Amino acid sequence: MTKFGLTLSSEEHGPRRLLEIAELAEATGFDFVSISDHFHPWVDEQGHSPNVWPMLGAIGERTSDIDIVVGVSCPIMRIHPVINAHLVATTSHLLGKRFTWGVGTGEALNEHVLADRWPPAPERIDMLEEAITLMRELWKGESVTFNGAYYSCENARIYDAPEQQIPVVMSAFGPVAAKVAARVADGLWITGTTSDGIDVWNDNDGSGPIYSQLTFCWGEDESKALDLAHRVWPNAGVPGQLSQDLPTPKHFEQAVEIVTRELVAENVPCGPDLTKVAEQAEEAIANGVDHLYFHQIGDDQEGFCQAWTEDLAPRLKKAAKKPK
Repeated sequence: MTKFGLTLSSEEHGPRRLLEIAELAEATGFDFVSISDHFHPWVDEQGHSPNVWPMLGAIGERTSDIDIVVGVSCPIMRIHPVINAHLVATTSHLLGKRFTWGVGTGEALNEHVLADRWPPAPERIDMLEEAITLMRELWKGESVTFNGAYYSCENARIYDAPEQQIPVVMSAFGPVAAKVAARVADGLWITGTTSDGIDVWNDNDGSGPIYSQLTFCWGEDESKALDLAHRVWPNAGVPGQLSQDLPTPKHFEQAVEIVTRELVAENVPCGPDLTKVAEQAEEAIANGVDHLYFHQIGDDQEGFCQAWTEDLAPRLKKAAKKPK
């Protein structure tokens, strides 16, 4: 059964507004919310980037039943895996079975801030696999001394170890990462409607949920919605590898100077008609995505949630029930 979620876009909203949106998502009937773990927004126009860990505790207190997913953390540089393991273990006590932790190899935008070298993608994949191995050892609640290729710890013990297994879902945009995800993760994270990674995941006996996000800008006025998407989310036009390697919002702003309003219109559905969003969602579901969440650009989350209830949800819940 496909589950549907709402993005808590921490690049666009401050801490208190994110709490309001989380409450709105639960009241609207979404199955989960997904929140990013970033140090910077992509461009200054977005304007926010609160720390995810206090946000998770606050969201847990402000909601009752909705699942809460981090999409995604990079546990290999900015925060050492030992500290990440401690943060995640504590969060698991606060959120229980509502909590899922997404992980990935990150972006220079967020991970270079301690002035560490930014490794190439193959090395970061190896680092992530080792980090997951180390963190799972720590979650057993026993004293751990570890000397790996990338990480070490000495006599580290998490006293409030998780009471249940923490689902770790790995972001994978290529076949190498997808193969690693099938080996070490409890689920797969992609973007958009399809990915070769899904086939690699399945071919390597990957087991667990497959997450993906769709981005759009719902609004009563199509032209104004497109203007908003072009101003606030032009990074949708930045190609994959470049988006991993640019180090600052200023660099992203330089890169998106070539992203025209027309290009955004081609890639980001805008306006009151959600037909294209529905078609994208149906394609994603048909391709195996079973945890699909929606990123509504801008502040009008209430308007989209109403449109979701009236138009989009009934159509997609029918699609989700069809045999694949």
